[in-house]
Amino acid sequence: MEVVIVPDAKAGGELIAEAMAKLLRRKPDALLGVATGSTPLPVYEALAAKVRSGAVEVGRAQIAQLDEYVGLPADHPESYRSVLRREVLEPLGMGMDRFTGPDGTAEDVQGACEAYDKALSDAGGVDLQLLGIGTDGHIGFNEPCSSLASRTRIKTLTEQTRIDNARFFDGDIDQVPHHVITQGIGTILEARHLVLLATGEGKADAVAATVEGPIAAVCPASALQLHPHATVVVDEAAASKLKLADYFRHTYLNKPEWQGI
Repeated sequence: MEVVIVPDAKAGGELIAEAMAKLLRRKPDALLGVATGSTPLPVYEALAAKVRSGAVEVGRAQIAQLDEYVGLPADHPESYRSVLRREVLEPLGMGMDRFTGPDGTAEDVQGACEAYDKALSDAGGVDLQLLGIGTDGHIGFNEPCSSLASRTRIKTLTEQTRIDNARFFDGDIDQVPHHVITQGIGTILEARHLVLLATGEGKADAVAATVEGPIAAVCPASALQLHPHATVVVDEAAASKLKLADYFRHTYLNKPEWQGI
C-alpha cells in the first residue's frame, strides 16, 4: 500500500478530495463510498468547495454508505443516513436519489445485508471507498477478529467503540446502539481504490499495525495490505509510530506527478 504523510487534517482532506475529483472527471457516474465520523469531514468540505467553484461536477455521481446503526429510524439525527445527508449529499448539492445504503430498520436484518451487497454489485461496484480507522484498528464496523473475507452483515459493537461514539449521542453511551450493519472486509476489498484517512496521535498505534504489522484479524485494517490499490493518508501525529516514515515521505516526494494517489 502507499502511505502519504501530510502536515495536518486539512492537507489530507485536500489530497483525497482532489483524487475524488480526478476520478469524477474521468468517470462522471463513479460510485463513491463514504464513511462517517469526524475524520473524513475535511475531505467532504474540500470536495464541496471544488463543486461550488465549478472544478468538478457531481450530477451523475453516486454515494454509497459504509455502515449503519441497527434500530435507529432513518430520520434520527445520528442515523448514518441522516449524517451523510447533512455532511456529504447536501453540501455537494446531491439528492437522496443518488444515495444507496443498508436498511438498519429492516425486520429481516440479514436479508437487508444481502440486499445491500447485491445493490453495490448491481451498481458496478465502488470506485473509491473512503475509510476511517478506529483506535483498535477497525474499519467500517469490522471489529477486531472480524473475518477478513466477511460480507455485509450485522455486528455487535465493542464497548470501546460505543464509548468512542458516545460523543455523537450527548456523551451518553446508553443511547449508542449495540448493533450495526456494516460492509464486511471482503466487501470493502472489492472497491477499486481504498483510501484510509487517519489523523491524531490516538490513531498512531492502529496505523502502525495496519501498515507495518502482520495481516491479522485482530487489526482488521491490516487487510488493506491485500488490496492492489490502497492508499493510507496520515498526518504527522498519526504517523508518529511508523518505523518507515522517512521512506514513505521519500517515495511520495519522488513519485511521478501524473500517478496521483
